[in-house]
Amino acid sequence: MPEDTPPNASSPEASPNNQQPTAPPDSNSQSPISFNIGEEYGTAKKNLPPIKIVLIAIGIVAIVAAVLVLIQRPHSLAMGLITDISSVDVTGQNIVMVGLNVSLQNRSATTYWIKIIKVSVDTPTGHFDDDAASAVDFARYFQAFPALKEHAQQPLVAETKIAPGASFSGTVVVSFPVTAADFANRKSLSLTIQPYDAIPLVLTK
Repeated sequence: MPEDTPPNASSPEASPNNQQPTAPPDSNSQSPISFNIGEEYGTAKKNLPPIKIVLIAIGIVAIVAAVLVLIQRPHSLAMGLITDISSVDVTGQNIVMVGLNVSLQNRSATTYWIKIIKVSVDTPTGHFDDDAASAVDFARYFQAFPALKEHAQQPLVAETKIAPGASFSGTVVVSFPVTAADFANRKSLSLTIQPYDAIPLVLTK
């Protein structure tokens, strides 16, 4: 006679001890993490200012630097002007005697003591320099060339001293180995006054 199975008995398939364990989720099956090195360290487009701002800043720095250079650059202690030029041809020698009237202003707090005066000229035949004649030569030149004396003032020569804040007007006399026509057609003329212990003053006409 068959045995009765208890009504509450579970079948082997239903037993908790016989159930298969659930496998843990596979970590390799997860979606990869997005990583952008450009986002980590930034890019020139994101980190640098706009190019217009950079150019404006560079322009401002350049302007400031130029202003500082102009302000700090040494300046002559005096200012001046060539007010008149007269010339006389030395007949038969291809030489011209030149008189330059110059007005100077000492704008420093010390005496302006002139060491050297030199005049340079560029003509169609070349460039020439000459040092200013000494005061003792003026009378001889004026006697030989009366036209040179017509507009002459007191001699402006080496060793002339101008008091602080004072003015001085005088005549510089030089000569160049050119004809009167070449001097009249000159390209440029400059007068350089070199004082003691200061930068030179250059005047052009």
